[in-house]
Amino acid sequence: MADLKLTDVEKAYGDVKVLSNINLDIKKGELIVFVGPSGCGKSTLLRMIAGLERITGGELQIDGMVVNDIPPAQRGIAMVFQSYALYPHMTVRENMAFALKIAKKSKQEIDAAVNRAAKILQLDQYLDRLPRALSGGQRQRVAIGRSIVRDPKVYLFDEPLSNLDAALRVATRIEIAQLKESMPDSTMIYVTHDQVEAMTLATRIVVLAGGGISQVGSPLELYNRPENEFVAQFIGSPAMNMVPGEVVETGAQTVIRLEGGGTARADIPTTGADKGMKVNLGVRPEDVTATDGEDFLYRGEVEIVEALGELTVLYFKPDGREKPFLAKLPGTHAEMRGQTVKLVADPAKVHLFHNGRSLLYR
Repeated sequence: MADLKLTDVEKAYGDVKVLSNINLDIKKGELIVFVGPSGCGKSTLLRMIAGLERITGGELQIDGMVVNDIPPAQRGIAMVFQSYALYPHMTVRENMAFALKIAKKSKQEIDAAVNRAAKILQLDQYLDRLPRALSGGQRQRVAIGRSIVRDPKVYLFDEPLSNLDAALRVATRIEIAQLKESMPDSTMIYVTHDQVEAMTLATRIVVLAGGGISQVGSPLELYNRPENEFVAQFIGSPAMNMVPGEVVETGAQTVIRLEGGGTARADIPTTGADKGMKVNLGVRPEDVTATDGEDFLYRGEVEIVEALGELTVLYFKPDGREKPFLAKLPGTHAEMRGQTVKLVADPAKVHLFHNGRSLLYR
C-alpha cells in the first residue's frame, strides 16, 4: 500500500483552468473522500491520480516516485467506476480473474487471488453465477473484487453507489466500511456527492469548491469546526442556518445582535471578533431548541412541519431571506405549524463568519 502526495497540482482544458493549487498528503491506510458540488472537479482529480487525465501542472507522487508521465497500468492503482462494467457472458469468477489472465499470472496465483477476494466480499457462493443473476449490490461487489485481486497500491472509487437504490446503497456502504476494516493498510480514495457516505466512511474528507480545496479534515472536524461558510453549509443535512448580525460585545464570549431582533452568544473570545464587526451567525438546525424566555436567537412563524417520527424539522417563513430558517427538534411537534416560535442555542454551538471565513481561524 502507498502514500500519495499532490503538490500544486493543476488541470486545465485549453485556457480554462478547472483545478489549481491542489496540495494534499494522503498516508498509507487512509480512506480519503472527495466531496463537493457538481462540476467542482472531484472526479477529474481522481482520474488524474489514476492517470486517465493528464496533469497540466504540479506533481503527483506515489510512494515518493513522481508518476505524472507514468501510464495508468504501471501506477499500481485499481479503479472502481460508477458503472459495474462486468462482462455479461463471464461468471463472477471469470470477471474477477480476467485482469490477472491478461497479466499472464499462473492458474494457482489467479485462483488464490480470486478466492481471497471472494471471501473478503462474501461472494464465495456466487463465483459460478453470471452477472444477470446478481443484485445491483452484488454486482458492485464483483467490480470491487476485480480491484482486490490485483493487490494494488491504491484503490480509487468513483461514485460506486450512485446507481443503487436507497436500501442497497446503505447496505453496500456498510460493506465498503467492513472491507476497509478487513484491509487496514489499504489506501483508498473515494469520490461521492453524498455527504452521508463521506461522513460514515472517511478517515478524512477533502471538500472541493471553486477549482480548489476548501478544507481537509476528519468528518467531525468539518462538522464542528468549518473554516468557511461554504463548508459549514455543505457539511450537514439540513444545511447550517446563516443569520446576518453585528458584534455588540466582546470578552470571554462574543455577543451578536441579529437581524430580526434576536441576540446570541458565541464561545469565541475577543481576539476573534471586534465590536461593530458585521458577521454571519451560523447555527445548525439540530443545535437550536425552542424557548418561552425573553431572550432568543431567532423568532419566526413555522410554515412547514416535517414529522419524521423520532424528530421534527420546522421550516420558518423566509421573511425576505433567500432560504428559510430550519430547526430540527426531537419528538413530534405537528402543533407548531402556524405558530410563532422562539429559538435559542448553546454558545458552544454557535459559529461566526466574517467575509466568509470562520472567526475561529482568524
